[in-house]
Amino acid sequence: MSLKRFVNFMLKNLFKFELKNYWRNIDKNIFFGFLILFFLGLFLSFSSTSSLAGERLNKTYYFFFSKHLIFTFLALFIMFVISALETSLFKKTIIPFFLLSFLLLILVPIIGVEVKGAKRWLNLYLFRLQPIEFVKPFFILTSVWILTLEKFKNSEIKYLLSFLLLASIIILLVNQPDLGQSILLIGSWIATVFVSGVNLTYIFIFFVIFIILLSGILFLMPDKFGYIVSRLTTFLDPNKGDNFQSSKALNAVKQGGLKGQGMGEGVLKDSVPEAHTDYIIAVISEEYGSIVSILIVCIFLYIAFRIIKICVLKNDDFLKLSLCGLASLLIFQTFIHIGVNISLLPTTGMTLPFLSYGGSSLIGSAILAGVILNYTKIRSDIDEPKN
Repeated sequence: MSLKRFVNFMLKNLFKFELKNYWRNIDKNIFFGFLILFFLGLFLSFSSTSSLAGERLNKTYYFFFSKHLIFTFLALFIMFVISALETSLFKKTIIPFFLLSFLLLILVPIIGVEVKGAKRWLNLYLFRLQPIEFVKPFFILTSVWILTLEKFKNSEIKYLLSFLLLASIIILLVNQPDLGQSILLIGSWIATVFVSGVNLTYIFIFFVIFIILLSGILFLMPDKFGYIVSRLTTFLDPNKGDNFQSSKALNAVKQGGLKGQGMGEGVLKDSVPEAHTDYIIAVISEEYGSIVSILIVCIFLYIAFRIIKICVLKNDDFLKLSLCGLASLLIFQTFIHIGVNISLLPTTGMTLPFLSYGGSSLIGSAILAGVILNYTKIRSDIDEPKN
């Protein structure tokens, strides 16, 4: 056998072995759950963006769908790569990736693009990048890394360091402004530190500090953050403000009923800006019925259930806390999106993971999914049984 044939034979068999080993260890229920959500998002991107591209922007009807298709396959590739890495190897990349994404977030107020009064994106010419989508999963992982450091095992300073990390991100988000992502990160952080065994007094102190700071910001800078008061006022009393988007979304859900109006028959996607991102669950309910929306929610809940079930069986504290934090991030974002769509929460721009249109949202969802698949493997190289 020639050297070339021998090398090809070894590479071919090594790939087969690695792929077989990957498939044996991966949690297939979570894997297929994510896969279903990705392809549902791909299908819905065509349904919810074709008229937007054709009638409003004078583009081909497949313009947004083509972009979403490219980002979907890129996201699937990223999910596969992250989930296939050795867990110990990926753990070493967490801090560098967090610092990189945090640096991009710092650049937003300096060179970011302002859209509709909010500066949340970086213009990369080919597409716009929203750094917070990458910061979120790596923030959770970095916080867990701090909380599980051996030198802070019996010290309360780990909670202070984790809180300061959160505060630095919140300051940047409030400046954009982006209240929705701020609330999402705060909720996920609280869930993570709560599971870590923090004294509830610290959480109470955090709430007090947060309320004081938020009140101070609203009082000192009413011109920039007055929209928060306006949205809260409108939410509490719809007759006192502009609730056009939320009322249209709620009405679309009602019009759809259980069975829906039919594919392409909904009007929400043509009457509300960003319906294909911030109001995608209302678009789904209007065209395909509430029963489909309920099934989608069930997929998210089942994935979260599987994560928590596996989490309980893990021996490594870092894996346990990471999975809890990532699961809370996934579920909180899902229910904030749904809550806004059915007027249970004040209006805020929040995408639905995997399903909403947008490259940054898809890549962020892929990172989240990849880490979850990596950490829920049956056999992990950093999850050795305790003696």
